[in-house]
Amino acid sequence: MKAKIRVNKNNVIGNIDRRLYGSFIEHLGRAVYNGIYEPDHNTADELGFRKDVIELVRELKVPVVRYPGGNFVSGYNWEDGIGDRTKRPKKLELAWLSVESNQVGVDEFQEWAKRADTEVMMAVNLGTRGPDEARNLVEYCNSSTDTYYANLRRKNGFDKPFGFKLWCLGNEMDGWWQICSKTAEEYARVATEAAKVIKWVDPSVELVACGSSDPHMPTFGTWETTVLQHTYDYIDYLSLHCYYGNREGDTMNFLARAEDMDRFIKTTAAICDKVKAEKNSEKTINLSFDEWNVWYRTKDEEKDMEHWQEAPHLLEEKYNFEDALLVGCMLSTLQNNCDRVKIGCLAQLVNVIAPIMTEENGKVWKQTIFYPYMYASAFGNGATLKADTECDGYKSKEGWDIPYLCASVVDNKEKGELVVFATNRSLTEDMELDIDSCGFDSCKLVKHIELYNDDIDAKNNSENENVSPAERQISDTSPVILKKHSWNMLVYKY
Repeated sequence: MKAKIRVNKNNVIGNIDRRLYGSFIEHLGRAVYNGIYEPDHNTADELGFRKDVIELVRELKVPVVRYPGGNFVSGYNWEDGIGDRTKRPKKLELAWLSVESNQVGVDEFQEWAKRADTEVMMAVNLGTRGPDEARNLVEYCNSSTDTYYANLRRKNGFDKPFGFKLWCLGNEMDGWWQICSKTAEEYARVATEAAKVIKWVDPSVELVACGSSDPHMPTFGTWETTVLQHTYDYIDYLSLHCYYGNREGDTMNFLARAEDMDRFIKTTAAICDKVKAEKNSEKTINLSFDEWNVWYRTKDEEKDMEHWQEAPHLLEEKYNFEDALLVGCMLSTLQNNCDRVKIGCLAQLVNVIAPIMTEENGKVWKQTIFYPYMYASAFGNGATLKADTECDGYKSKEGWDIPYLCASVVDNKEKGELVVFATNRSLTEDMELDIDSCGFDSCKLVKHIELYNDDIDAKNNSENENVSPAERQISDTSPVILKKHSWNMLVYKY
């Protein structure tokens, strides 16, 4: 099979915001406890954080991490996780039917973020709580004033403000599963008032309002419209969440899900622009795709789990090679929509539907999805160019035309690199790829990273890394070949 990508140096989609490659840690399962935090582990630092986990987070170059949820945040009292650890309450955690020890809270997490070379995207509880608690949390985290909550932070040992600049106004408030879920009108009013007082406390912050928690929600579209009509003047981003799975065992249709993601993004952006026009506003609301991943095998796990455990093994998806291929396609989709999607959060980061897994008192290891995420974060910086592709294709079950080639092209002017991310979705045919790069003189291929396994069900574990990248040999006389069902990164110097 032959395929071609045409790009023009001047045909730019948009500049990539580094926060597009963010992630997410929720107080869920072993994400925090026995994930990032395990004080008895042989690599633990003085605060109890696993240094081997921090090393892998740094390897991923994660720019921002959303915290502390997720469904968890809608029942969370942030005051439980500050100050003297010996006085913190253990509480029933209703979102995941667990026990929360509160040994890690905002005090500790902001320090973990520094050690992991990342920033915090903080979420406020608009489920059981509201604007009053939200403004107090912002004061605690960000204020340098001589006032109660800023002084409480100082009393707890932190003289300088944490300086969190990105805040989520609740989580998935349209979902029946959410603690104190709301109608669009109910959420829009509380989000508006929370946004107002948060920005009065700290005008420098950016705010993310909740969009639909899934593109297939019955209220998708009407929810966004109602929320934006109320919050438009106060927020900066609208959130999108979506997970994909392969319950039917149809790999080709599974790999086509990136097209569904693309439609979700473009439809949501169009709704934002419709409200912009109705309000005659000069302000553009951009998008925060702050939960996305493959997740289906463990979706209903908590229903069968013994309740009220501390750090139970929940949602520990074991990713195979086809999952890594879809994650690669989804990363290309985010890059190709970087004009509107400024923030992205792979959900989640450690143990819970995650690229990084840990053993209690043991090893840390990389899941198959680690590698497309790592290379996109490390090399996918600059401006995304519009990539016109020519390739054979197939039909998805919805009747969509799906090309076998899924690609994105990033122009990193700072490094003089043209970076092509390319997934061959064909299960049977290798692909000969031709790159037509208009406007780039003497563009030369200098690196070809390939992620491939003949078995699309291959998985990694703590003993064996069956799916890992290989650097292919480059030839000036031979064409670029993308193996059947492979993810690739091609780096050209110009």
